[in-house]
Amino acid sequence: MNNLPEFLTQVSILAPPVIFAIIVHEVMHGVVARMLGDETAQRAGRLTLNPLAHVDPFGTIILPTILLFAGAPVFGYAKPVPIDYRNLRNPRTGIMLVAAAGPLTNLMLAAISVLLLIVVYPYEKGAYAPAVIHPIFLMLQASVGVNVALGVFNLIPILPLDGGRVLVGLLPFRAARALSRFEGIGFLLLFALLYFRGFNIALQQIISAVTNGLVTVIVGIVGML
Repeated sequence: MNNLPEFLTQVSILAPPVIFAIIVHEVMHGVVARMLGDETAQRAGRLTLNPLAHVDPFGTIILPTILLFAGAPVFGYAKPVPIDYRNLRNPRTGIMLVAAAGPLTNLMLAAISVLLLIVVYPYEKGAYAPAVIHPIFLMLQASVGVNVALGVFNLIPILPLDGGRVLVGLLPFRAARALSRFEGIGFLLLFALLYFRGFNIALQQIISAVTNGLVTVIVGIVGML
């Protein structure tokens, strides 16, 4: 209990970027699906940034809190946006585009967060910086890590993750159909993998490499302007 105040502070810093990252991830699945011919998410009222329309009590709140408390990479999920792939103009290509929209959106949010950090940094370090700047700076730092982690994790090629759906779209029909049969046990497989130290180390190294690469690219672009 001695660390409770520190833990609550961490939660207050992490909660806004985690919830925002998860919600925008799901909304973009629906936005791209609508662009490709399926309006199911729109009719269900899911193309909104209102958290109440998307929050899954376990995936959006409890799971990220547990991972934070355990010191593991923080990620989570919202209620899946309903999509009827039969309505897409080109279902196989559409599945890949809709699936990729979520992780790519997270990587874009991470890049935007890096840009905002560059803007905020001089004020955060100033002697007379407003008190509100420091929490914003910490949230932006958290946003970079959370969005990269969410993007990388969802690109793991295991159903029902987005990477699994991209793989289904890339594989020949028979192989894709065979892979789809394992979707029901996908999360069980993922949680089993997370128990292996080697998998966790590899995942953290990939997340770190992507984060460092993203920061290097953004800083380099800003330096050229």
